[in-house]
Amino acid sequence: MKINNKGQALVEYVLIIALISVLAISLVSLLGGYLKDSMTKSSCEIVGQTYKKGEKPGEGVCVDK
Repeated sequence: MKINNKGQALVEYVLIIALISVLAISLVSLLGGYLKDSMTKSSCEIVGQTYKKGEKPGEGVCVDK
Protein backbone atom coordinates (compact mmCIF):
# COMPACT_ATOMS: atom_id res chain seq x y z
CA MET A 1 0.00 0.00 0.00
CA LYS A 2 1.45 3.37 -1.09
CA ILE A 3 1.21 6.30 1.33
CA ASN A 4 0.88 9.84 -0.05
CA ASN A 5 2.75 12.44 2.05
CA LYS A 6 2.02 15.47 -0.16
CA GLY A 7 -0.87 16.61 2.03
CA GLN A 8 1.19 16.38 5.19
CA ALA A 9 4.03 18.41 3.66
CA LEU A 10 1.58 21.08 2.48
CA VAL A 11 0.09 21.42 5.96
CA GLU A 12 3.57 21.71 7.47
CA TYR A 13 4.53 24.47 5.03
CA VAL A 14 1.31 26.37 5.76
CA LEU A 15 1.95 26.14 9.51
CA ILE A 16 5.53 27.40 9.09
CA ILE A 17 4.38 30.33 6.94
CA ALA A 18 1.65 31.17 9.46
CA LEU A 19 4.15 31.15 12.34
CA ILE A 20 6.58 33.38 10.44
CA SER A 21 3.73 35.77 9.58
CA VAL A 22 2.61 36.04 13.21
CA LEU A 23 6.19 36.71 14.33
CA ALA A 24 6.70 39.37 11.65
CA ILE A 25 3.45 41.14 12.54
CA SER A 26 4.34 41.05 16.23
CA LEU A 27 7.78 42.54 15.62
CA VAL A 28 6.38 45.33 13.45
CA SER A 29 3.76 46.08 16.10
CA LEU A 30 6.40 46.27 18.83
CA LEU A 31 9.08 48.12 16.88
CA GLY A 32 6.94 50.06 14.40
CA GLY A 33 6.99 53.32 16.37
CA TYR A 34 10.77 53.27 16.65
CA LEU A 35 11.12 52.58 12.93
CA LYS A 36 8.72 55.42 12.13
CA ASP A 37 10.70 57.81 14.35
CA SER A 38 13.93 56.80 12.64
CA MET A 39 12.46 57.48 9.19
CA THR A 40 10.92 60.78 10.32
CA LYS A 41 14.23 61.91 11.82
CA SER A 42 16.06 61.13 8.57
CA SER A 43 13.45 62.91 6.45
CA CYS A 44 13.59 66.00 8.71
CA GLU A 45 17.30 66.33 8.00
CA ILE A 46 16.69 65.99 4.25
CA VAL A 47 14.07 68.76 4.10
CA GLY A 48 16.01 71.08 6.44
CA GLN A 49 13.72 70.85 9.46
CA THR A 50 14.32 69.90 13.07
CA TYR A 51 13.09 66.64 14.56
CA LYS A 52 10.89 66.98 17.65
CA LYS A 53 10.53 63.82 19.73
CA GLY A 54 6.99 62.78 20.65
CA GLU A 55 5.73 61.48 23.98
CA LYS A 56 5.44 57.93 22.62
CA PRO A 57 7.42 56.06 19.97
CA GLY A 58 6.09 56.94 16.54
CA GLU A 59 4.82 60.40 17.48
CA GLY A 60 7.91 62.41 16.48
CA VAL A 61 7.40 65.23 13.97
CA CYS A 62 9.40 67.63 11.83
CA VAL A 63 9.19 71.30 12.82
CA ASP A 64 10.59 74.44 11.21
CA LYS A 65 13.91 75.66 12.58
